[in-house]
Amino acid sequence: MSELNTATRRPDGSHRVAITGMGAVSPAGVGIEALWDALMERSCCIAPIQRFDTEEYPVHNAGEVRDFDGTEHGLTKKEARRFERFVQYAIVASDEALAMSGMKMEEEDASRVAVIFGSGIGGIDELQKGFHDLENKGPKRVSPLFVPTMISNIAAGNLAIRYGMKGECLDIVTACATGAHSIGTAVRDIRHGYIDAALAGGAEEAINPICIAGFSNLGALSKEEDPTQASLPFDVRRGGFVAGEGAGAVVLESFEHAIARGATILAEVTGYGSTGDAYHMTAPDPSAEGIMRAMSMALQEGGFTPADLGHLNAHGTGTAANDSTESKALLALCGEEEGKKVPVTSVKGCIGHTLGAAGAIEAIVCALSVMRDAVPPTSGFEQPDPECPVNVVSQPMRGYEQKVALTTSLGFGGHNAALAISPYRA
Repeated sequence: MSELNTATRRPDGSHRVAITGMGAVSPAGVGIEALWDALMERSCCIAPIQRFDTEEYPVHNAGEVRDFDGTEHGLTKKEARRFERFVQYAIVASDEALAMSGMKMEEEDASRVAVIFGSGIGGIDELQKGFHDLENKGPKRVSPLFVPTMISNIAAGNLAIRYGMKGECLDIVTACATGAHSIGTAVRDIRHGYIDAALAGGAEEAINPICIAGFSNLGALSKEEDPTQASLPFDVRRGGFVAGEGAGAVVLESFEHAIARGATILAEVTGYGSTGDAYHMTAPDPSAEGIMRAMSMALQEGGFTPADLGHLNAHGTGTAANDSTESKALLALCGEEEGKKVPVTSVKGCIGHTLGAAGAIEAIVCALSVMRDAVPPTSGFEQPDPECPVNVVSQPMRGYEQKVALTTSLGFGGHNAALAISPYRA
């Protein structure tokens, strides 16, 4: 094997996969630095909902992307008027990721660059408006663009059109695991040579009347009135998740492709695990077997053992069932004694649960953590829960080098995903 292949291939001959660009839109603002700063400062970006009147709702707080104007971030007026918010978030996050990567599509074989970008719900605002127009104004008043505006795959489609990416174009939909599964699918495609590079991630716009009503009536949302106390991952006082919105995008490439074009490799996706619980429509399997197995698969694919794990960027929704299940999974993976030492963090105390975007946003935070030798704290966490006997990070960790970190995502229906992300030491 050549010197290049020794540096760019795994022991089995498959491709190593690099992250060369990252972008985010979140309740913390536009850009990965706004997100990182809010997390490291232990900020709370959750606030009373402004988008609609919540007087008749039992839930009043959310993680909204406030004052967002797509025309201030590279969209034309026509695009800002025509595209649903989840598509606009996806575009702005992807623009940042591609700019960071330095990839120029005019220099690429477009058929070897994929878009794998999902949304858990898609254009729910347009869906609700379409039903309203149909019921109140009649079928002729439903917008002719209703379908191509609302469908969840249209984010991936519009991204491919925007950048001229003609490889695989997919919309992964696995509820709150969507973003992680999109990245994992892209990693596998690159690892086995189907494509050279991919734009991957997830986007969501679910702070919407029918979504908040549905999640509220399901009993999934926190009803806490104080925004700073509404999202409390792993805390004994937690009472449900807080809805968030936004997008996360990453540019992934084979090491050979990245090195050949002189790209800066930011971090490496060293492993991916994907499993199903086959247990319940909304609840995770309390045995934690499924998510633990996904975590183990991700570590093993990277050639790591649980002893190598630097930290866990948990799904950490702030619901009773999720947080205790993830705690059980970590202890089962690492052993009771060692598992209690692994730092655990959740971004959802800061920005809420961004649903289909969560796995992508959290993968970005995980990558920044291993790049910057730091682990952000869990906003809102103060009182440990005996049902979650793990080492929840409550203050920023700095100067903390890691071999590998895990980020986990769980979705309604029993979808589990885990990504192993490692620093790149040139």
